Amino acid sequence: MTAILPSTGWQARLALRIRARWTAQHTPALPSLRPAACTAAFYPEPDGSCQVYILHPPGGVVGGDRLDLDGQLGSNTWVLLTTPSAGKFYRSGGPFAQQLNTLTVQADAVLEWLPQETIVFDGAKLATTTRLELHANARALGWEILCLGRPSSAESFTRGVCQQSLEIYRDGQPLLLERSRWQGGSVALTAPWGLHAQPVSATLFCTLQDSTQVDALREQIQASPATRFAVTQVQDLLLCRYLGPSTAEARALFSQAWTLLRPGLLHKPACPPRVWAL
Repeated sequence: MTAILPSTGWQARLALRIRARWTAQHTPALPSLRPAACTAAFYPEPDGSCQVYILHPPGGVVGGDRLDLDGQLGSNTWVLLTTPSAGKFYRSGGPFAQQLNTLTVQADAVLEWLPQETIVFDGAKLATTTRLELHANARALGWEILCLGRPSSAESFTRGVCQQSLEIYRDGQPLLLERSRWQGGSVALTAPWGLHAQPVSATLFCTLQDSTQVDALREQIQASPATRFAVTQVQDLLLCRYLGPSTAEARALFSQAWTLLRPGLLHKPACPPRVWAL
């Protein structure tokens, strides 16, 4: 796990405790009325399952800022967590921006972790970790989409550092441990064994209900020639990988995968959050 160091920047902490009746707590960055992070909950599905939008009022993150999300799902809860917009990490003059997402899912609960992309501006310094703790038969489907630089503005990632970790455990045993460190301007960004000059890399994970899902996704999802898209199985996880030029394309492909996987995971069709259409 990436070490989280003391910081004097914007300190945002959001604690979600989701039960049959969900509650949320947030800690402000300063002793004022400005919330560091907050939520909005919606119930668009007939069975009453919850969609929670995680809001960060400042809109962007600079060096020295720290964002902590602690989400805990109680037994027999079904929750979709998303964000209304991309996470933006701006150029830093020295200190790292830090982000830690810790998500705990109890037995008989289901988590859909579907944030919009993380955009790392040229010159930014970011350490980000997402840690998922599954208990007993808990299920989860989620994704992480990373964009280095701003391809729409012809901005490459020539300076800065991005450290990224994705950790998934079941009953304390690791299912997936991935760590990467991208240095701005390094050969790893362009080499065939690295990012192959593509600014966007992404991973989708899903607890596997049926091994035929792997073949079904391979057959039904067609990526563009400029894109690398793969589906694999690691233990009881299904993994989709994207490497390409566009966050929009990554979201579109992952949304297709989510639409195909959700009926097997939740026994109901996909219900896209309305905020994705904005």
